[in-house]
Amino acid sequence: MPLHILSVDYQNPIHRTALVMLLDAYAQDPMGGGEPLAQDVKARLCDDLAARTDAASFIAWLDAAPVGLVNCIEGYSTFKARPLMNIHDIAVLPEHRGAGVGQALLAAAERHAQARGCCKLTLEVLTGNTRALKSYLGFGFEPYALDPAAGQASFMQKWL
Repeated sequence: MPLHILSVDYQNPIHRTALVMLLDAYAQDPMGGGEPLAQDVKARLCDDLAARTDAASFIAWLDAAPVGLVNCIEGYSTFKARPLMNIHDIAVLPEHRGAGVGQALLAAAERHAQARGCCKLTLEVLTGNTRALKSYLGFGFEPYALDPAAGQASFMQKWL
């Protein structure tokens, strides 16, 4: 059976289990931080996503097995006065990397963003994640810069 991408129904027990399993596998990967998700996060994640009107997730299935995940959160571009779609998480199980799963998930996120009238897709990637960087560049992403003379944007965080 070929690879197929399904929109996650956050109330569907099969989808819920697959989403948490895939995100936990990503969290445990060195590029995801190397630590498993906390039990309380696993317990509430799908309900929290379901309560949001700005969240969408897609799972890549190969036969009946979940092999990849993309979580998208809608934001807003004040410079364009239009919504934007941030790819908050994208993960492919290690044994399925390099087989087009990530590209299929990016395409699903792009279709969803277009359907929502978004002006762009955004994502963050670690500079050491060269395989993902190559995939994103191949899909048409480019480093964010308003003016090359000002340099590229840096993604920063402050825990609250």
